Amino acid sequence: MPTFTDPARDAGEAYEALRALAHATRTFENPADTYAVIGDLLGGLRSLRQVLDQLATAHLTRQHHVTDDARDHAAGAAAALAAADELHQAGTLIDQADDRLSAAFNQSGRIVWNPQDRRVERWIGVVFLQGEEADQTLDLIDRGGDEAGIEHLSMWDYGDETSNAAFENGDVHDTAPVYPGDRQAETGNYAMTYNLQAGHVALYRRHLIPAEDAIDPPTAAHVPPTRDTAGREKAPRRSAVRDGGWFEHPGVAAVKQARGLSL
Repeated sequence: MPTFTDPARDAGEAYEALRALAHATRTFENPADTYAVIGDLLGGLRSLRQVLDQLATAHLTRQHHVTDDARDHAAGAAAALAAADELHQAGTLIDQADDRLSAAFNQSGRIVWNPQDRRVERWIGVVFLQGEEADQTLDLIDRGGDEAGIEHLSMWDYGDETSNAAFENGDVHDTAPVYPGDRQAETGNYAMTYNLQAGHVALYRRHLIPAEDAIDPPTAAHVPPTRDTAGREKAPRRSAVRDGGWFEHPGVAAVKQARGLSL
């Protein structure tokens, strides 16, 4: 621990700290840490400049009370003056190093590090139901709550098969989509959105992908049309599973068009 009063002891600790830093900086697990390290070194360099000035002052103020090894006062005073001059010269070089380190610090602060193993969060569509197909799930939500609805819809999640189908169909989102009038609930890695008046319900699953695979979301997505709840029993039925695939979300068509995929 620094004493702030014992120069010799604090100098020893500073030396040991720099040795430890030299060892630690051989590798950086997180390259973004370099910015903070440069900042601390910059502060340390300015403290070093102050130390050099104070060492020079100590030599100058005591030059009339020193001798050399041969007990020669004149030679001792000359050595003190020479040491003070060299310390001042070192301080000048520290000023130059400070300028360079400041420039490096500013440039480092402009860097956005993107490690190759960094992963980002996306939401993939698991299933979308509307009309009579959604009635059972909406009734279940009304009776048993949101978690009961999510548990029921999760039966359509077949893991990698579901993920691959979502990527193929463009049903991948930065956040789980919520349309006007929708309610949303999350449990674990699932997010469910539903609309009692419009009569639709959808389930999305959190999915991590490599950062380099992330792309910008489409600028616009189709909003599911509302329908008269009195005519729900007349709505056409569509299977939630198609040839082993998945029920396509209304917004997928717009996504496909934006990405040039065939409908």
